[in-house]
Amino acid sequence: MNKHARRGDYLRRPVNQRDEEAVVLIVCEGEKTEPNYFRSFRVSKKIHVLGEGDSPLNLIHKARTEQYGQQYDQVWCVFDRDDVPAGQFNTALQQAAQYGIHIAYSNQCFELWYLLHFHFYNTAMPRATYRRLLSEELGVDYRKARPDMYARLEPRQAQAIRHAKRLLALYQPPNPEKDDPSTTVFRLVEALNALERE
Repeated sequence: MNKHARRGDYLRRPVNQRDEEAVVLIVCEGEKTEPNYFRSFRVSKKIHVLGEGDSPLNLIHKARTEQYGQQYDQVWCVFDRDDVPAGQFNTALQQAAQYGIHIAYSNQCFELWYLLHFHFYNTAMPRATYRRLLSEELGVDYRKARPDMYARLEPRQAQAIRHAKRLLALYQPPNPEKDDPSTTVFRLVEALNALERE
């Protein structure tokens, strides 16, 4: 099934059942990989993470819908450049800026963020290579949606942030649609780290 296809309603909740304590809303393109990672942050504040399996533009729409009637301190959308048409990717970035939604994108995919925990990568590579390299670094067969990725990577997180910032600085001026590889996931990670830890 196309990962951008709209999924069922399993994560949708009626408006009157929203958690009043949630302060950060994170709407992810992936249904499990990214949600599993962000739900593992040990913070005292409530983070509400949705795994939508949908396109960047639909994620922006979903984030706006979730915001309605709810007070979030921060709203983020997490998606990949991957095979998203350039026009749609850029429109999603523009709409997010228009509505005050933060974006944590990766070009090409979220696994770049994982790889940066181990080494600095500044060369575009096929997506299959991401899996192979992660398997080598982790010492186990990397599969998407692993529930233990945060725990495995957290000791190296500071290095990943340094590598991601260094990589992004290579693109002057930045062009997220074409800057392969690049990621701004570190911005969301830093925002979560700024919350009081449990």
